[in-house]
Amino acid sequence: MDFYAINSLRENHAGWSLLRAQNAPLALTFFMAAFTGPNQRNLGRQELIDVLDDVLFGLRDSEGEDRFPRPAGEYLDDWASDERKWLRKYYLPGEDEAHYDLSAAAEDVIRWVENLRGREFVATQSRLTSIFAVLKQLVQQSETDPEVRLAELQRQRDGIDAEMQRIRDGNIRVMTGPEALDHLQQLTALAKDLLSDFREVEQNFRKLDRQVREQIATWGGTQGELLQSIFDNQQDISSSLQGRTFQGFWDYLMSPRLRTELQDLLQRATRIEALANSSGLHAVGNLQQDWLPAVEQTQATVRQLSQQMRRLLDDKVFLENKRVMQLIRSIESAALGTREAPPSGAFMEIDAPSVDVVLPFERPLYEPSRKILVADDVENAEDTDVDAGALFNQFHVDKERLRGNIDAVLANAGQATLADVTEAFPLSQGLAELVAYYQLATESDWATINPEQSQQLSWQLPDGTLREATIEQIIFGRPA
Repeated sequence: MDFYAINSLRENHAGWSLLRAQNAPLALTFFMAAFTGPNQRNLGRQELIDVLDDVLFGLRDSEGEDRFPRPAGEYLDDWASDERKWLRKYYLPGEDEAHYDLSAAAEDVIRWVENLRGREFVATQSRLTSIFAVLKQLVQQSETDPEVRLAELQRQRDGIDAEMQRIRDGNIRVMTGPEALDHLQQLTALAKDLLSDFREVEQNFRKLDRQVREQIATWGGTQGELLQSIFDNQQDISSSLQGRTFQGFWDYLMSPRLRTELQDLLQRATRIEALANSSGLHAVGNLQQDWLPAVEQTQATVRQLSQQMRRLLDDKVFLENKRVMQLIRSIESAALGTREAPPSGAFMEIDAPSVDVVLPFERPLYEPSRKILVADDVENAEDTDVDAGALFNQFHVDKERLRGNIDAVLANAGQATLADVTEAFPLSQGLAELVAYYQLATESDWATINPEQSQQLSWQLPDGTLREATIEQIIFGRPA
């Protein structure tokens, strides 16, 4: 970066303007108390006003009543304005109350200010371990020589065998207290960085969406070219580095096996004796619960991109249809105006009608129709041995029972796949019950069908036969 780039950031960047603001200590104190401290997002206006009133009350009590004279609501409007952009103000679907969230620039300033205080314990060993792990994975996964890859895997297997033998001999090395605290601090820092990255990812997606909408609003070409441009932009969003990395993280987090493994590791980490007195141990156990709402909000922003583009396209089509109707009305009005006094002479030319000439030899020759004999004799069958019970042995799939099964599984988890539900409550009515689950997913707002992933479900017939079905992945979420 040169002088001009740095000067441009100084003049235009929201984070730099926050550091230069006169009431920056008040704003940062409030942002930490409302957002980063309790790790919250999407707070309503009244809730934020209550938190800011508490902060202002304490400051006015110690600094004087004239220190911060403006009401809490005016501070919120000022910090969310286009000149500041420290807060993002928006409205949720179906709600009239404004909601707020920290901007990525404001969160970067908060993290920078927190680092200015210094740290009593600096994680160095865990950082070095992480660097070695990432570097090894980069080099090994980029190697194209099969012999080198096999030699590395053999070396890793020899190391694992040696470690297993040491454990069998009773030589178990346990991580010391400082080492455990070092890794805990590194884990906490990485988790906070990941949560803060979600705001920046969401902001980048909104920038892409804004560029597409600006292009549609100023479009001067044909409708087909506009559609092609929209599809290209949508493909650019999903295939961008930001889109691919976020989709990879989403797929990783949505994997039932990996999610279960992560939850097990977090629970085991909270039971380490060397970390029993650590203040950040409780936050480590809730990492997955903190990630899911943030990721789901970012994923919702990605889904809104297509909806926004379709809505803008519909508006453009409506305006074109309106223009066509105006032209038709003007033609009708002009026709009515000239009905009583038509112009003299020839004022319109119409092509004379013509007759298509068909020569006799072009007609096909007559071909007599063929009669096809149909054997319509019906023989009476002996129905004395036919079991008609199958016509009456019908059953009904109770959807309320299926909803109860889903709610029972979601009582202990934020979301669950159909495979998780059928594992807890096996399919007792076979394919009909599976179809009923699928119908519930398509009719509800708290279920998602992922066509990119598939899942296998199985059930057993009364005669012991095992049946399997492969369907699209269905994810049930807890209703708000």
